[in-house]
Amino acid sequence: MKIVGAGLAGSEAAYFLAEHGVKVELIDMKPNCTPAHASADLCELVCSNSLKSDDVFGNACGLLKEEMRRLGSLTMRAAEASRVPAGGALAVDREKFSGYVTRVLRTHPNITVLSREEEQLPAEGIVATGPLTSGGLFVAIEARYGALHFFDASAPIVSAESLDLAHTFTQDRYGNGTGDYLNCPMTREEYTAFWRELVSAERAELHDFERGEIFEGCMPIEVMAARGEDTLRFGPFKPVGLSWEGGRPYAVLQLRKENAAGTSYNLVGCQTNLKFGEQKRVFSMIPALHAAEFERYGVMHRNTYLESPKCLNADLSSRDCPTLFFAGQMTGVEGYVESAASGLLAGIHAWRRQMGKETIVPPSTTVCGALCRYISAPNSNFQPMNANYGVLAGGFEEVRDKRSRRRLLAERSLNDIEAYRAALGL
Repeated sequence: MKIVGAGLAGSEAAYFLAEHGVKVELIDMKPNCTPAHASADLCELVCSNSLKSDDVFGNACGLLKEEMRRLGSLTMRAAEASRVPAGGALAVDREKFSGYVTRVLRTHPNITVLSREEEQLPAEGIVATGPLTSGGLFVAIEARYGALHFFDASAPIVSAESLDLAHTFTQDRYGNGTGDYLNCPMTREEYTAFWRELVSAERAELHDFERGEIFEGCMPIEVMAARGEDTLRFGPFKPVGLSWEGGRPYAVLQLRKENAAGTSYNLVGCQTNLKFGEQKRVFSMIPALHAAEFERYGVMHRNTYLESPKCLNADLSSRDCPTLFFAGQMTGVEGYVESAASGLLAGIHAWRRQMGKETIVPPSTTVCGALCRYISAPNSNFQPMNANYGVLAGGFEEVRDKRSRRRLLAERSLNDIEAYRAALGL
């Protein structure tokens, strides 16, 4: 079976199919890279915290990860093998993560990895080329299905040795973790000066983009800041849940380890489209970063996704070709975990289709099943969707305590994913 794209979705699909006896041709443009890539390895992540929360009973993305573990996810195996401390989040060493996946796929006896850029849609297989689909394949997809676009952005990374630790303190918000975050406090005067320069800083031009929608889940910090002086203080720079020897700071930038060795730090919540020189100038106004060395500047790029409610079924197959499946962010699931989950499900559905069996979509009481139904249900204002409790089928409304209700939803989800696994014969 042909799978186009070896990001998280394509890798998950290829691994599931190969593990269940299907011969797979995994086609990817690597080692050629787009501006959003930095490595020739497969399954590359943009930042160490891309997999987000690991709280199974209090966070929808944490619950989705547990559903994936129970379905045999390669992403979850790789994440555990490359995990770095990050409080309640599942953070990874990005190089170790992609290296792990690359080794598994390239050495699997049922997988042949082909390095080329696919130009046409296959009649049978899985397309998981991601939000940066380009060239002839992009033209083919747009001609057949149409396409939508929005902007996505990533945050800068700085070297640990260049930080001024005298202006930092180590603490996780609300004490949830093992001291994995480095906090950079700011006084009111420092924050106000930073904010003023941030909102007036020069942004990079975006000549290659066709439209300018910005997905709320990955808002560039300068766009967020332009909504008001205190917007960041109620968002990524919020001081709540942190205590400092000088009292509660007026604002706090959090830094998170980007690798297991702790030699690099990611500026949490600071995804940006500022020009590189402006990034250095503005972020260096934060006391802890006054001499920071930037190992990677933030970048912004176009993400492409299908208008899935019009062209995809809930099993991720094309409505005009039941043997052609789509997976990943191009389907309208937003986020690395969500993309990987869609790839895993596309692999499961393609496997059953090849065996001549009907596909079985997970119930809407599970996060993975609810997301599949979201992207395939009629929607005149379709937008990418992260894992969240709002997409889950209702229940337990009588339970007023939010934490208790979420636990009940999670317990129901895990029971139902076990039943789903049994129905598949896994």
